Amino acid sequence: MEAIKAGNDTLFILLGAIMVLAMHAGFAFLELGTVRKKNQVNALVKILVDFAVSTIAYFFIGYAIAYGVTFFGSAEALAQRNGYELVRFFFLLTFAAAIPAIVSGGIAERAKFNPQLAATFLLVGFVYPLFEGIAWNGHYGIQAWFKSAFGAEFHDFAGSVVVHAMGGWIGLVAVVMLGARRGRYSKDGNVSAHPPSSIPFLALGAWILSVGWFGFNVMSAQTLEKISGLVAVNSLLAMVGGTIAAFVAGRNDPGFVHNGPLAGLVAVCAGSDVMHPLGALATGTVAGGLFVFMFTQTQNRWKIDDVLGVWPLHGICGAWGGIAAGIFGAKALGGMGGVAFASQVAGTALGVLVAVTGAAIVYGPLKAALGLRLDAEEEFNGADLTIHKITATPEREASW
Repeated sequence: MEAIKAGNDTLFILLGAIMVLAMHAGFAFLELGTVRKKNQVNALVKILVDFAVSTIAYFFIGYAIAYGVTFFGSAEALAQRNGYELVRFFFLLTFAAAIPAIVSGGIAERAKFNPQLAATFLLVGFVYPLFEGIAWNGHYGIQAWFKSAFGAEFHDFAGSVVVHAMGGWIGLVAVVMLGARRGRYSKDGNVSAHPPSSIPFLALGAWILSVGWFGFNVMSAQTLEKISGLVAVNSLLAMVGGTIAAFVAGRNDPGFVHNGPLAGLVAVCAGSDVMHPLGALATGTVAGGLFVFMFTQTQNRWKIDDVLGVWPLHGICGAWGGIAAGIFGAKALGGMGGVAFASQVAGTALGVLVAVTGAAIVYGPLKAALGLRLDAEEEFNGADLTIHKITATPEREASW
């Protein structure tokens, strides 16, 4: 029976890893559809190469920092229990690699390629696993202190804060250091619209992410015996709550409509295992409206050129999700209990602090040493021609 259990658990978490790996195609197509046509190839290449660099960084450095586990023993030892620990690494890698995928959307259309790859290695190898180890592996006694001070540890079942808020706040630092795209904001305060290049590709990305998210959330149980239908239905209701709220608040704008479900899913990750479905619906609904409001504020009022709105979507909605777990996870509101509002606020604030500090430490020296953005001519020509020497849809056939 033990052998069967190990095999089942390995298959379970492997399927989760595959579903979250597929979400990276969603990140790619969401970015491809949102950026202008001259930057579409760059979006696709960047997400794939970022994932490859993330794998190396997390395999050799990040996973050991977060969990104290390395893979330098014999293959025979690594294959114990059907190779469960290896597949667990694969699953958690797909979460770690979401950090540069999130950042990618914010810095699109004007970021240099190689400096961002260096940032990816440092973020996934060092910054992300530092907070991952605190939240999910009890490092430095911080969770124990939360429990003694507030009555419960910081709870983040599937990464509203550990993954999404971290990625969103890191992205904000990168976006601010880069500056706005040339021509986006005029000196007299006007805003130049840069409409999405392809609503169908944007929608495809949103759908791929939404479907894969059920692997992201449900498989965060990590063993078959801990699987919960509550997580699945809570994810579903948060998704539709976010969609409806973004549809209403965004006045049927297709960009908002397709980011709405993602806002709801970001927010429900933390408390999806402890909330009542009605609490999950409320969490997602608030997130959908919050995304529309904060995206508009960021772009139009504060002149922060976050191309895909990764700070409102992941940073703000992720932080809301961390706090919402302490609200709707409480038994008084129909939740499972075992959470403390103060712990959720403190843990969320700590995650934001680590993200902002880590991003400044990574991007500051890179900006000084290598520069982060393309020059004016390169940006005008587009990242596709500048970096990859080809466009997504060549205008004519070869002349020979």
